Amino acid sequence: MANKKESTFVSMVLTLFLVTFIASAALGYLYELTKGPIAASKLAKQTEAIKKVVPEFDNEPGEESYKVEVDGGTLEFFPAKKNGELIGTAISTFTNNGFGGTFKIMVGLLPDGTIHNISVLEHKETPGLGDKMQKNKSDWSVQFNGKNPANFQLKVTKDGGDVDAITASTISSRAFCDAVVRAYNAYMEGGQK
Repeated sequence: MANKKESTFVSMVLTLFLVTFIASAALGYLYELTKGPIAASKLAKQTEAIKKVVPEFDNEPGEESYKVEVDGGTLEFFPAKKNGELIGTAISTFTNNGFGGTFKIMVGLLPDGTIHNISVLEHKETPGLGDKMQKNKSDWSVQFNGKNPANFQLKVTKDGGDVDAITASTISSRAFCDAVVRAYNAYMEGGQK
């Protein structure tokens, strides 16, 4: 009788091992199958964000990208060139000061540091309030276009700056300015290549 219990325990362990092995093999296969399309989708989304924030370019900014460590995080720079000449740099930047926590934006700077355009990549700000930083929700972020932070104070007017805050979303507005300042400072401190 003791022999039968041992045999049952061994067969259960072997069965569990076999099921686990088959499941992990299936997951590995699915991962390999979807890895390429996921990477392609991510690259297309990134390229689209770059196109929104810098002038028209003819290189592949993603292939020339580089990263800079700042403030406990990483900024990614995408140099946009036309006929081999730098015409702008898209910078994926972040802030940890949003009302909903961290959010990321793509800032397009011209070679002299002037802001060409800004696009929101991801956020968790309050719908109907802080999410107005997105262009499909309002034109609030247009006020940054064409401004050079060297002579345009990237602070909300309540804090002595030149940025009109989103109504009832001063925290989100301050955080947005923080992310833009982070990108600009890193760019001006040698981030341009």
